Amino acid sequence: MHWVLLSIGILTELGGSTCMKLSNGFTNLYASVLTFVFWGISFSVFIFALKHFDLSFAYAIWAGLGILLVSIMGMTYFKEPVSMLKIISIFIIVIGVVLLNMSEFIQNQS
Repeated sequence: MHWVLLSIGILTELGGSTCMKLSNGFTNLYASVLTFVFWGISFSVFIFALKHFDLSFAYAIWAGLGILLVSIMGMTYFKEPVSMLKIISIFIIVIGVVLLNMSEFIQNQS
C-alpha cells in the first residue's frame, strides 16, 4: 500500500507540474486551480507514504521519477527541445533512483 501512496504522489505531482505550465502564469483559471489541487494531493499522499519510508529514500524516488515524467511530458506534449545531454542527464537520474531502490532493498534484507 505504501508504494501505491508514493506512486499516487508522483503522478499527482506530474499533474500539478503540467497544470502549472498550462496555467500560463495564472491566467488560465481552470489550470491554476488544478495546480493547487494536484500539488495538495501530492504532498498529502507523500506525507502518508513517509510513515513507511525513510525521508531521503522516498524524496529521492518522488523527485527523481517526477523529473523523469515531467521531462517526458515536456518533450512530448509541450514540444520542448530534446538533446543528447538532456537524455543522458535524465538517464543518470533514473540510474540514481534505481540504485537507491537497490540499497533500500539490500538494507532491508540484512
